[in-house]
Amino acid sequence: MATTTATITLSSADLLSDNLSLSATMNLYKHGTTATGLEQMNYHRAIIPTGTNFTLIQESLALNTNPANYVYIVNKNTDETDYVTVSIRSEIIGKLYAGDWMFIPYSDATTATAGVDDPSGDDSDIEIRAYTHECIVEYAMFHSGETLLTASDS
Repeated sequence: MATTTATITLSSADLLSDNLSLSATMNLYKHGTTATGLEQMNYHRAIIPTGTNFTLIQESLALNTNPANYVYIVNKNTDETDYVTVSIRSEIIGKLYAGDWMFIPYSDATTATAGVDDPSGDDSDIEIRAYTHECIVEYAMFHSGETLLTASDS
């Protein structure tokens, strides 16, 4: 069993009238348990051309049956004007400027057709689009394993 711990710390000396110091830590566990850790990670690096939509994480039946998934995305560009938008179900959930990152829980079980390719494009894929310049994006999904659907999936 793997033990993976996520930690975030936020601090500021001048955001409020007093110092701000917040910290949260959690272990990444399989769905329905507080003892068995997630043991799989997919990590990728992509160069996203300007104006191009790119699917980072594609919904699948394997993910739908293992809903304890966490996604990390970082914009590795260094020019502060280079940004990407991140969307799920065609809804923009945020912008990542150079150096920005995000860490979110993810499950594609958001519709009755989750895990089924929808020709209308109305699915739960995580998509990214670059603006101003091409962007280098690194992303990881921490999960409890993938079930191969056919021999060609390996």
